[in-house]
Amino acid sequence: MITSHGTVLITGASSGIGAVYADRFAARGHDLILVARNRQKLDAVADRLAGRYGVKVRTIVADLTDGAQRDQVEATLKTDSTITHLVNNAGFGSAAPLASASVDDMQSMIDINVTALTRLTYAAVPGFVARGKGTIINISSIVAIAPELLNGVYGGTKAFVLSFSHSLRKELKDTGVHVQVVMPGATATEFWDVAGLPSSNLPSEWVMSTEDLVDAALVGLDRAEFATIPSLMDAAEYDAWEATRQVMLPHLSSAVQAERYRSK
Repeated sequence: MITSHGTVLITGASSGIGAVYADRFAARGHDLILVARNRQKLDAVADRLAGRYGVKVRTIVADLTDGAQRDQVEATLKTDSTITHLVNNAGFGSAAPLASASVDDMQSMIDINVTALTRLTYAAVPGFVARGKGTIINISSIVAIAPELLNGVYGGTKAFVLSFSHSLRKELKDTGVHVQVVMPGATATEFWDVAGLPSSNLPSEWVMSTEDLVDAALVGLDRAEFATIPSLMDAAEYDAWEATRQVMLPHLSSAVQAERYRSK
């Protein structure tokens, strides 16, 4: 009899990064709850992984921009005590300039990249804290720290994910709950087709496979990293950026104007 190492709930699990996370966690002996909009693709992933690894795989067909459908996922996170990991992977992006992008599309992006991620995290955290263990993996993007690269709303949503993860990490310290934020660069997924810039148009040396991305992210997770950027060759560059941010923190608020802003 296979002993489960807990259940991992993964959003956006029918293809791309989410499907690879599902494969890798199943290979580690975790049961799965897979969430996506496309029932046919979701069932195919579930059947394949259950057959290959002998784990239990449940599915929830839900559009996370729809409140009623998202409620199903929130309820599962609140009530299923076997859940040990939440992978907030669902999302989409855009390469369209702000001035020409559809504001309704931008709102949908905010709904899934920000609102759904926030609500699912809120649904999961109380149970994790009560049980004294749990892992939250938030999929952000390198545009969280380089918003000039793509659509600004997309960059803003991913910057939210990074900032939110920082706050979560601080608040959940010493609770047994670990937070990891993963910031992929260009990755070979359907993301680019949806964003309007197929990955085939990008230099091949920029584009990482989904398998390599997730495998690197899981190495970071096993090392208890907070921020994982699989394509950043020199980790000292991120460390220096974060160290500079930390230096500024005590100096960002003051009752006294900075000298450079005082009238002469």
